Amino acid sequence: MIINLENAQDKIELTDAVLQRLQEGLAAVARLNALPQESEVDVTIVDDGEIHTLNREYRGMDKPTDVLSFALDEDCEDCGEPELNFDEGELQEHLYGDIIISAETALRQAEEYGHGLEREMTYLAVHGMFHLLGYDHMTEEEKAEMRAKEEEALRAINLSEEYFDHPTGRH
Repeated sequence: MIINLENAQDKIELTDAVLQRLQEGLAAVARLNALPQESEVDVTIVDDGEIHTLNREYRGMDKPTDVLSFALDEDCEDCGEPELNFDEGELQEHLYGDIIISAETALRQAEEYGHGLEREMTYLAVHGMFHLLGYDHMTEEEKAEMRAKEEEALRAINLSEEYFDHPTGRH
């Protein structure tokens, strides 16, 4: 999977280790879902002010949030398959969409849950990617399914809740 990562904020220092683990989490989601190597996702890390604006504009919620996902293929019936370029006979890159993460909110949540920024940023990226793949948490059944998938991806890179003393009690 191609991961386009941009840190567009300067309020929270993000180490290379944090950014690397975030990418490892997304790669784990890609492997577990057998996504083609040509698939692509854009991840932008912002501050609370920027995510607040986006949350208000796109979701009608006038407050910051931790992560937003904007799928490019929300109405597509077979979003997991890249398009075939018949002129060249090669698979084209398939852009799933954008994941926007607030570094400030991630830091607050990491402190609240007691597991550190590396785990929180990775979790938020994984959570956002599962939204791009069509998962949601509107019902208890959907929430349980999505959380199980998230933990499977985090377990693959040793960041699952089972590695921490304080379970997150997420969404």
